[in-house]
Parts: sequence; structure tokens; C-alpha cells
Amino acid sequence: MASKPLFIKKKTFPLLIVLLCLTLTLLIHTTIYNLHLNYQEITITHNLNATEQPHWYDKLQFLTKNRLNKPRIGLVNVELANHGLADHLVIINFEKVDKDKKWEHFLPVYNGEWGPMKCPEVPMPPSYEKLDVVVAQVPDGVRDVFRLQVNLVVANVLVNSGWDDNGDHREVYVVFIGRSRPMLEIFRCDDMIWEGVDYRIYKPDIKRLYEKVNMPVGSCMNSSPSLQSTGQMTANKYTSREAYVTVLHSSEAYVCGAIALAQSILQTNSTKDLILLADHSISPTSLRGLKAAGWKIKLIERIRSPHAKKGAYNEYNYSKLRIWQLIEYTKVIFIDADLIVLKNLDELFNHPQLSAVENNRSLFNSGLILIEPSQCMFNTLMEKIYTLGSYNGGDQGFLNEAFTWWHRFHSMVNYLKYFQDTNNNTQHEIPDNLYTIHYLGLKPWMCYKDYDCNWDMADHRRYASDSAHKRWWKVYETMNSKLRPFCGLTKQMDTRIRKWRGVAKIAGFRDGHWKIIVKDTRQTLG
Repeated sequence: MASKPLFIKKKTFPLLIVLLCLTLTLLIHTTIYNLHLNYQEITITHNLNATEQPHWYDKLQFLTKNRLNKPRIGLVNVELANHGLADHLVIINFEKVDKDKKWEHFLPVYNGEWGPMKCPEVPMPPSYEKLDVVVAQVPDGVRDVFRLQVNLVVANVLVNSGWDDNGDHREVYVVFIGRSRPMLEIFRCDDMIWEGVDYRIYKPDIKRLYEKVNMPVGSCMNSSPSLQSTGQMTANKYTSREAYVTVLHSSEAYVCGAIALAQSILQTNSTKDLILLADHSISPTSLRGLKAAGWKIKLIERIRSPHAKKGAYNEYNYSKLRIWQLIEYTKVIFIDADLIVLKNLDELFNHPQLSAVENNRSLFNSGLILIEPSQCMFNTLMEKIYTLGSYNGGDQGFLNEAFTWWHRFHSMVNYLKYFQDTNNNTQHEIPDNLYTIHYLGLKPWMCYKDYDCNWDMADHRRYASDSAHKRWWKVYETMNSKLRPFCGLTKQMDTRIRKWRGVAKIAGFRDGHWKIIVKDTRQTLG
């Protein structure tokens, strides 16, 4: 007879279960206790009573191969005593911003649209010493003024320490202790050389950091910073590669606009590359036309916005984040395909990331932005797309949350075709000294050459301007004849224009655009 399997007897089974539970409980408590001790060992490095050198100091010496012999260490918003480093420490004193001051208090105030601005100030240290390392603790908070101040103090100390009397750079480091990260707008993730449990070590690019601190606080400056005026550095010591870039995705509706944009940039005698990022929706024929217009084409996979509604116009606007992957360039200026350039913009590359034109004081318009490509930054932004909100569901709302501290271009650099008075035609004239025109509403190539069809729609009249319309068609007239067919009217577009001309006639709009006899031969195409 076969022997029975060796099963646990029924009477002993409950006892074994109890013993097993007790063992597991003891093991869990022991593990938690050990983790608590480890956490204490980690956090004790910043405790005032600690007697050993902090972990970050040993790691810094290892990373620098012990080149930092008796380094001068500056402390910003942190106390770090009795670590065997007392002889090396310098307390960085600065007047803290008033606690009653809010983010909006540190934005520029205009003296008229084209007049000078009153720029706010955040207190900086009254004097600087040459340091090798800065140790700082950054406060938490989004749009927190003291957080901004600490980041700017650290940046200024590093810049002043990173240049010697001969104008040459020297290695300086910054250690951010605690769980809070520095502002990515100021300290690039590319410059982080080590990440510990509760500290991060950066070796900043002093030239890039200098560009940021050279800009007034509150993203307040109308003209490019002069790198020649400081006596510390000159622009011609550094080489950089720069480009203009636009993105086409999801449809071919903006192919004509991108062609006109390229032609307008070339007409300003720019020396920069023109890069166009396109997804699979752009046909080979259109790609050939875009290339003939001056663009170098790079194919991309589009990125969906998690905050946009399915089928919405901005559903895949996060594809714009791909511009950070153009790492072969030091800086790029992104321009939407519904803009044309009227004056050379090359001088704007002197600005740092992120530079843009305001939408309403604290927010910027993402139709024209200067950024510094970085795969690290792209990865960081991609990690944030689900955690950062977007007030409009698209890239503009998202980028305004990612870059709360940004640098300001004057509104003439990205002139939004928008008018408060929707009835008075004479008030829809554009200024003469514009660098670009951003065509909000229906686009020029979607209208007749004879007039801006935004006049025909009551809810679009704020975007109507015949003078701006003519400037776009002036670019069109200079195009090679082989490029013009990409701006033809389809039957659907022509039908829409005719429909709304009839609506405007019935409404009897006083400007009388609906009375204009259309001579645009494009109306017979498609």
C-alpha cells in the first residue's frame, strides 16, 4: 500500500500559523527600526550637533579626485557647524524678502505699451567672496518668492566665484541638501553630477548661469543682455550652435504657414539653421515643399496632452516638447507656424532659457520661446506631464507651470494679432516696429488675399486686421511659384468663407468687408 503524503496534522497547523505571524511581525518591526536608524544616520549629517564630515563632502572630494584641498564653502539658508569643516565655512548673509510679498509683486510694471518698465528687485548678498563650494537648502513651494531668492542667491554666488580676475572660468560646485530640488529654470539637470539620498551635487555651466543672473528678476528686460559690458566675459569666447524650429503634427493645415514662416526668416538674412519637426500626418509631397522652403526636416512621434479633450485642437500640442531633444544645438527659438518674421531675431539668442513674451503679466505665450535643448530636460518634462496641470489643456498651460520664472521679450517680438475694439476698423492697424506677427483666429491662407475674413465672424472680429493680413501676403508674393500651390484654397475653405460673408452681409457689419469684390484667383481652386 502506497504511503500517504506527509501533511501537517490538523492539531498543529493553527499553532504554526500563530508562530509564523509572530515571526513576520517581529521581522517587520526590526526592519522599520533599522530603516529609522538609517534615516537618522542620513539626516544627522545636517544636524548642528553632528561631529563627522557630511556624506556629500566625501562624495565631492571623490568626484573632484581630491582637487578641492581645504575648499572654501559658503552656506545659503542652512546651518552646518561642527563637521570638521569649521575653518572652511562662510555664511552667506542676505536680506530676506518681505514675507508679505507675493509672486505678482515681483513682476515688471509697464509705463505704457512701448515705454520703459519698472523692474522689481530681490535682495542679493551685499558682497561676495571667492568660494569653491556653495551648500544650500531650497524651500518648498511653487511661485514662492523666498524659494526664488535662495536659488538666485546661490546662482549669483557661484557666478561671482566661477570667474577669476583674468576673465577665465574656474570649477565651482553647489550642494543642495534636503529633499527639495532647486528650480530647474535656474539649475540645469544636465549639471547634476551626483544624487544622494538627501543631497544633490551640481557642477554648473558658469556661462549659462551667468546669462540667467544677468537678467533682472521678475523676467523683466526688453533688450538682449550685453555680454560685453560686464568685464567678466565676452561672447566671442564661446561657441554655440543655434536654430529656429517649428513643429507640424496631426494634420497638414499649417503646412502653408510653415512655408511662409521659413521664407520670412530667410528674408531677414538670418544665419541660423531652420529645423522642422514633423509627424507621420505630413505627406511626402508636403515634406518636399517644406524642404524647398528652407526647412531641415526631422521626423518625430507626436505626444498627447493628458489634459486635452479627445479630438480637441490642442490634443497633441505636447509634441512641442520634442524641441528639447534637439541636443545638437545650444539654443533654439521655437516659432509657431502661424507667425511670420519681419525683422532679424538672431540677437535674441543672447537670452537664456526660457525667454518669451507675456500673455498676461505672470504667464507667457508659448508661440515664440527660446529654450536650451537637453535630453535630461526633456525627460524631466515628460515625467511632469501627469503631475503638472495646464490651464488651457495644451503646451502653453503646461510650460507655464514648469517654468514659473522666465525671461521677458518685448511684445513686439511676438505681436499677438488681437484687438479689444471689435467694431472700429481704424483701431486694427498694426505698429510699424514689429519683429513678428502672430496670426490669431483664422489664418491668412485660410482667407482671401483681398481681406482678413475674421471680419465676417462676430466672435472673430477681435482677430481681424487688414494691415497685418497684407504683411503675410507680402511674404507669399515673394515665394517661388512652386511653393504657392501649398497655400491654395480647398473647396471646403472657400465654401466656409462664402457662408460667413453672407452672414456678415445679413448682420450689416459697418466695416463693409462683405461688400469687397474678391479678385483672389485662389477662390476658384480646389
